[in-house]
Amino acid sequence: MTMKASSFHFKPFSRKQRQVLNWWCPASPVKDYDGIIADGAIRSGKTMSMSLSYILWAMSDFDGQQFGMAGKTIKSFERNVYNPLKVMLNSRGIPFEEKRSDQCFIVRWNGHENKFFVFGGKDESSQSLVQGITCAGFFFDEVALMPESFVNQATGRCSVEGSKFWFNCNPDSPYHWFKSGWIDDREKKRILYLHFTMDDNLSLSERTKERYRNQYSGVFYQRFILGKWVMAEGVIYDMFDTSKHVVPAADITPQLAKHSRYISCDYGTQNATVFLLWEKGIDGVWYCTREYYYSGRDMSRQKTDSEYADDFQKWISGTSFRAMIVDPAAASFIAELRKRNIPVVSAKNDVLDGIRLVGSLLKREKIKYSDVCKNTIKEYGSYVWDEKAADRGIDAPVKQHDHAMDASRYFVMTVIGNYSARIKNKAAYGFD
Repeated sequence: MTMKASSFHFKPFSRKQRQVLNWWCPASPVKDYDGIIADGAIRSGKTMSMSLSYILWAMSDFDGQQFGMAGKTIKSFERNVYNPLKVMLNSRGIPFEEKRSDQCFIVRWNGHENKFFVFGGKDESSQSLVQGITCAGFFFDEVALMPESFVNQATGRCSVEGSKFWFNCNPDSPYHWFKSGWIDDREKKRILYLHFTMDDNLSLSERTKERYRNQYSGVFYQRFILGKWVMAEGVIYDMFDTSKHVVPAADITPQLAKHSRYISCDYGTQNATVFLLWEKGIDGVWYCTREYYYSGRDMSRQKTDSEYADDFQKWISGTSFRAMIVDPAAASFIAELRKRNIPVVSAKNDVLDGIRLVGSLLKREKIKYSDVCKNTIKEYGSYVWDEKAADRGIDAPVKQHDHAMDASRYFVMTVIGNYSARIKNKAAYGFD
């Protein structure tokens, strides 16, 4: 299918964006560099200028060649890069043809025709996807989210004379493999490095930039707003404040809307099993109004799936809810719940995305806890980044005192995030 023109209009380009668009041109002093890295803040205009420049470069310098483009997943690439790119190409009158069966698109412009293959680089096995292909260039969106093996395999496929690498990302740990292996080694590798802030995106108003600044705190503020490669260390939810986020149980009840209740669950055998009851207030805030917390290790007695399901039904007795959001790894417990006709949804379990979203909602005071949730409140003060993992360039929480934190994250990602469509049609369970 050949795409038709659209009515998209470009906003003025900033100096950094113009550098991205022009660095490969014949008059550029860095035209002979082997690649470009654009890193920095979110919403800073990196991806738009990088993807457009990549296509223009390919169509200006090559004909009849193959090129690679990759995101962490194909779906994220389509959302972040390909869909906006289609609009930009249409606006410039550059025709292209989608070949979804081959996971590629063909661009015909300026008397040239080239083919662009799309890949997902989500894990170590992804390197096999690019084996055997010969490319004249490779574009990596959010390269810091990809495994080094995939990037090494993909860059190794660029054997066509004049080929170049294009890397785009938000910062991560200063010990991340891409920081040490590419950014810090950019002069030896002959790579142009450009660092972006939100001020480099002239289409953003000050009000919009302030809204993004207010969404993040801690390490995520430093990375996504300031654009710094910094360690994840200390307490994860450093924005949690009992004076803001903990509410007396007696003060919550009048604010609750009916029929907006969910349960989130983190399941353990020796580790703690946690149930949290979430109710939406008429003020738009989600309140965690009740908790169940049982640690087989602390109590020196493990419980079976059946016993936990019995506990749950006693704990929730007399209260209706839309669905129970459960750790997807708890397969046997999920089976036990479904045997009892309890509506269960497997939780969305992206850890770092979930931590970012929980932190954002805490900062905006969109989730709060009843003061009866003693264990959950206690965990907020002890949920910390793993320093040993950070030394290896990996962001991960310490896997201790994290069960209520996991249950909170499951709820936030599955219900408040972009995943609630799966549970909208669940019939309410229990009694009002």
